[in-house]
Amino acid sequence: MQPIVEIKDLQKLARRRVPKMFFDYAHSGSWTESTYRANQSDFNDIYLRQKVAVNMSKRSLAGTMIGQPVAMPVALAPIGMCGLQWPDGEILAAQAAAEAGVPFTLSTMSICSIEKVAEATDKPFWFQLYVMRDRGFVGELIDRAKAAGCSALVLTLDLQILGQRHQDVRNGLGTMGLKQIVQILSRPAWCMAMAKTQNRGFGNIVGHVDGLDSSDSLQQWVAGQFDPELSWDDIAWIKQRWGGPIILKGVLDAEDARRCVEVGGDALVVSNHGGRQLDGARSSISVLPEILDAVGSDIEVHFDGGIRSGQDVLKALCLGAKGTYIGRPFVYGLGAMGKAGVAKALDIIRNELGITMALCGERELSAVGKHNLHGSALP
Repeated sequence: MQPIVEIKDLQKLARRRVPKMFFDYAHSGSWTESTYRANQSDFNDIYLRQKVAVNMSKRSLAGTMIGQPVAMPVALAPIGMCGLQWPDGEILAAQAAAEAGVPFTLSTMSICSIEKVAEATDKPFWFQLYVMRDRGFVGELIDRAKAAGCSALVLTLDLQILGQRHQDVRNGLGTMGLKQIVQILSRPAWCMAMAKTQNRGFGNIVGHVDGLDSSDSLQQWVAGQFDPELSWDDIAWIKQRWGGPIILKGVLDAEDARRCVEVGGDALVVSNHGGRQLDGARSSISVLPEILDAVGSDIEVHFDGGIRSGQDVLKALCLGAKGTYIGRPFVYGLGAMGKAGVAKALDIIRNELGITMALCGERELSAVGKHNLHGSALP
């Protein structure tokens, strides 16, 4: 085996191990994937400012996100169906994140339930909430997250309707015909591992909604539950029922960012859902400066979208983000090597972040800013 030195190495391993439809679910974007690609390529237009003959010893990446201490300002983003990348995937990712001292965010659409992740971890994690038509069920999800000791609620705002993802349609994701069976059987190691776990359905939904007694009924329920009528007014009752820190995810517009302040968000996440919703939208990194200009210090601004290295993390922090999220990098690690792969992905990001910060002449992340970037390259 070749040494694993960058996130791309984990991606290659995951592609070989995970059935195509599940790998593509995490790897692809919507429509033409132009926004998905721009999320990564637009980082190349931001140039770092190298400094020499500075003290690079005793460096620290520690910081806070929404007031909670983190070993580095990098959270694991909410990704649906992690438990189909590797058995008990959400549990393993949460454990790896806890050991690394960074937040893990459990998706509403996880395979392992809130309760099972809480039972298997000894540190609080964050819970990501989709607002469903069934508000009673939404309220129960919030209550379950509180009971499990989750330390923040991440409310996703940009999935009222599902963007079309061509690869998922081509792969027949969510169905089980000959094509899907062939894909699964082509990954025997994955099959044998999955046979050892009982966590194979949507753990936060199955057993908590009446009438879901088959995969078909579950798929129909999920497909019809994303609420196109979600509005800013809904956030008030969610905040009241939750009663803790709330992070509003999916903001790409300065006006929407101001609304996040008005409704009392503790933080917002500049994000285009990994290029999986509105194709043709701008990249997250190109919008970040505008969002920061619009809200100033009125709300903590986090960043999500296109990060594949510690250098990408540093660029987002230099522009003013107070925290960042990685999705695909940790999912590639999970699909490649399970918990060890998630830990490896975090190690890669941490190492790249620390080296890049030092070569930019800084010893603490709290000191980085636009002065670490070339002015002509600023978005």
